[in-house]
Amino acid sequence: MNQYEFILGIIFIVMVTSIFKARYGYGHRRRRELNDGDTQNAIENARLRDEVKELKERLHVLERIATDKESSLGRQIDELRDR
Repeated sequence: MNQYEFILGIIFIVMVTSIFKARYGYGHRRRRELNDGDTQNAIENARLRDEVKELKERLHVLERIATDKESSLGRQIDELRDR
């Protein structure tokens, strides 16, 4: 088998596989599945970003409470009770 026959054999194999892909729609189906997955991932990412943002806000409040002087914290609690 010389080099030209080898190259023609590779070309033939590639052509046959591309015909099978086109006939049975493997590439299109796979791309559609990936696009659906991308949409689901985008929705999940947005939900997780919102959750992280909310948790950061809560953490900020807890840090403020933990680092405040006891007198200011007690004063704020008393102000809330007076309302």
